[in-house]
Amino acid sequence: MSITLPPGEGVVSGQPLLTSAHYDNVLSQLAEIGGGSRIVIGQSHDSRPVEAVRLGAADAPRLVVLLGRQHPPEVSGAFAMDAFSLKIAELVRNGSINGKVFQFLIVPLLNPDGVARGHWRGNLGGTDLNRDWGTFKQPETRAVNDWLASLPPQVRPVLMLDFHSTNRNLFYVQGDEANAQGKAFLAAWLGGKENAFAGYPFKIEARDANPGSGTTKNWFSAKYGIPAYTYEVGDDSDPAAVRVAAEALAQNLVPSLVMPLKE
Repeated sequence: MSITLPPGEGVVSGQPLLTSAHYDNVLSQLAEIGGGSRIVIGQSHDSRPVEAVRLGAADAPRLVVLLGRQHPPEVSGAFAMDAFSLKIAELVRNGSINGKVFQFLIVPLLNPDGVARGHWRGNLGGTDLNRDWGTFKQPETRAVNDWLASLPPQVRPVLMLDFHSTNRNLFYVQGDEANAQGKAFLAAWLGGKENAFAGYPFKIEARDANPGSGTTKNWFSAKYGIPAYTYEVGDDSDPAAVRVAAEALAQNLVPSLVMPLKE
C-alpha cells in the first residue's frame, strides 16, 4: 500500500478511532444511566488511569466482569462492548437486574497506552495483555487482579466476558473443563442463537483451558470455575447488527445466569 501524506503530522487508521475521549464519555454514561460509581483501579506504564464503572451494590454477592480493548485495533469488539454495557446499565437502573444480587465491573479500556500510541497488540511494556493473566507482570492486568483480590469474601465472580475482534463473529467458551452450571449457562445464553440475529451470525468454539497460556478466558475459568468467554466480533461486521445483537445478549444475560445458579 502506498500513501501520500501532506506536510506535517497525520494519522492512518484501519478502523474508526476510539480514543480516551470516547471512553471518558462511555464511562460517564454508564455511571449515570446505571447509578454506578466511576473508579480508577490502576495506572498504566505511562501513568494513564485504568478506569472502570461499578454497577450494583458493592456487597452484591454475584460479580460479572466485562473487559475490553486489551488489543488496541479491535474496534468492532469495542462497539459491541459499548452497546452491551449500556444495555446492562439500563437494566440495572430499571430494576430488571437486581443490583443487590448482581454487580458489574466494567473496564472498557484496559490498554490505554496501546490505544493512545496506536499499538497493534501490546501495551507500553511490549506485552500482549491477553497473555499476561496469571503472571500479572503488567500494571493493567495487575490492576484488575488486585481489585478482585480486595473484594469482601461474600462477593465472587460468576461470569467474565472479554471483548475482542477477529475475522468473524464467534464466542470462545470453555471446553471439557466446564462444570454443570457453566454448561447450563452456555445453553441458556448462546445455545441455538447462532443465526438468531439478522446480519450477525456467530459461531461457538469450545477450547480447553491451557493454564500456561495467560489468556483472560483461561485464567478466570481456572481461578473461579466460572464461564469465561472471549466475545469476538468480525472486523467487517455491520455496526448496526453488532449493536442489536449485543443489546439482545445483554438483555438475556442475567436470566441465563440465574437459571443455572439456582440448580
